[in-house]
Amino acid sequence: MRLLDALAASRPGKPRQTTHFQLMTRWGREMDPEHVLPEYPRPQLRRREWICLNGTWAYAITRSSSRPRHVDGDILVPFSPETRLSGVNRRPKPGEYLWYQRNVQLDEVPEGKRLILHFGAVDQTCTVWWNGHLAGRSENGYLPFSLEVTDFVKQGKNTLRVRARDDTEECRRSRGKQSTHPGGMYYTAQSGIWQTVWLEWVPDNYLKNLKITPCFDEGWVRLELTMVRPADLKIRIRWKTDFMTHYVKAREFSQGSSQFTLELAVPDFCPWTPQNPFLYTLWIQAGEDLVESYFAMRKFSVGMDEKRHPRLLLNNQPYFFNGVLDQGYWPESLYTPPSDDAMCSDIQNMKDLGFNTLRKHMKIEPMRWYYHCDRMGMIVWQDMVNGGGKNHPLFTCYLPNAFPPITERIRDDRHYILYGRASADDRAQWEKECKRTVETLYNCPCIALWTLFNEGWGQFDSLRLEKEIRTMDPTRLIDHASGWYDQGGGDIKSTHNYFRTLKVKNDRRPFVLSEYGGYSCTVPGHVYSDVPYGYRAYASTEELSVNLKKLRQTICDLQEKGLSGAIFTQLSDVEEETNGLYTWDREICKVH
Repeated sequence: MRLLDALAASRPGKPRQTTHFQLMTRWGREMDPEHVLPEYPRPQLRRREWICLNGTWAYAITRSSSRPRHVDGDILVPFSPETRLSGVNRRPKPGEYLWYQRNVQLDEVPEGKRLILHFGAVDQTCTVWWNGHLAGRSENGYLPFSLEVTDFVKQGKNTLRVRARDDTEECRRSRGKQSTHPGGMYYTAQSGIWQTVWLEWVPDNYLKNLKITPCFDEGWVRLELTMVRPADLKIRIRWKTDFMTHYVKAREFSQGSSQFTLELAVPDFCPWTPQNPFLYTLWIQAGEDLVESYFAMRKFSVGMDEKRHPRLLLNNQPYFFNGVLDQGYWPESLYTPPSDDAMCSDIQNMKDLGFNTLRKHMKIEPMRWYYHCDRMGMIVWQDMVNGGGKNHPLFTCYLPNAFPPITERIRDDRHYILYGRASADDRAQWEKECKRTVETLYNCPCIALWTLFNEGWGQFDSLRLEKEIRTMDPTRLIDHASGWYDQGGGDIKSTHNYFRTLKVKNDRRPFVLSEYGGYSCTVPGHVYSDVPYGYRAYASTEELSVNLKKLRQTICDLQEKGLSGAIFTQLSDVEEETNGLYTWDREICKVH
């Protein structure tokens, strides 16, 4: 064990005083405030009639939940007030309320249509009013939600008002790696609206949900449609390859149901892989509603190789998942990518470095990010967002690194208080959010694996939850406990190793290094802090590159011994963490 590296990373003693420097990516510098993230935000279920509400809103921060009498200024939505791109650069305190307001001009209110108001995400909880009428609430800071405002709409000027509250770690809701006291592996907390807000006109009876399941071995795709209300329905479907369009004979359903299932044969299909990310475009007309989507034919599973090593499989063949940990933070906008091009650049940069997998770490991205992974060919291992009580470093960091075997003896279905999950209500809330995450991202072909818990943070009942998630989604793999506190379940033996010699341990499950590396290197002029944080420091990018080459060779050697996947920490620097392959402003690639 590299004891000195471990001690340096733990930062024992009092926090050090640091100086912070402002950075900005080129996409942030080039952003047009009049056209902020203007692309359709949900490519997996697209309609033509929509209105983007990103742009300038009025805001106020109050201590009371009562509506403010005055505004504090303007904010650029969907950037959180803590960010530079929002134009606010102000952090609401726990217990305070963040208010938004804007007018929406509707020159016409189409007869027989409904108006749906969509939010990509609002952190942590929020309440929404349309023209003074309560439209609805949300209690999750990472998942999209929709509200129907048809009954409150009028022709001409309409007023939309949102009240958000974010208590970060002072409550037990899902918060990822946000902290009101950031430093090291914890980052600046952000709040409020942080994904696209938009309106959509839909028919009176519209497609509320579409579930697409590729059945690789059978050679067909299953479509499950849910309408907003029961109806006799005619459904027309067409899908296309690059060469031709396939029309499916219209089917009429007269049972007065709201749920419909269709199975479409896909003869001589082209399998999706990172090397050939083939997507089929799909159009569905359900009654008067017309939506566009896409699907891919691919399969993630577990099997044995010719040497009898348990392996991860892609399309029934052994496949090495060579990945990078991706926190999804940006210097000028925190959780919110500054543009579509910025998202694509991160994905392409990792492909150019030879990686085929991104582990999305304790964050849910905008739906367009997954779309870009789908079309560009990047596999995603998706973390659930952690929450619960305060993390205890002795339990989640020091003990597992000093005595790894002992963590496998601490049950997570009994010792709730050790994991910060003493509250039954909090456990129920997280379980609900976990299942909603699976439902929200189900149609994204790129997602290969769900990570339920990371390093014991808020972990509980992982074996039971694994079974329930597998019932919901049998098409993907599950890492029930990433890093440590393994309960013996899941599809992989998932280990984090930053300080010991890398090796493969025999297990009935495929062995994966779900985190390793963490090599730190600062690039002058491209750092956030004068006190860098990482697990092993190198003085120059040349020295870093030499040692990364040795590390990659080690990973290659371990593949012959049964290593099935490896996730390097990490894609870019994040605030004080300087262990990225790129600097935090994405200007410098540290690897030569």
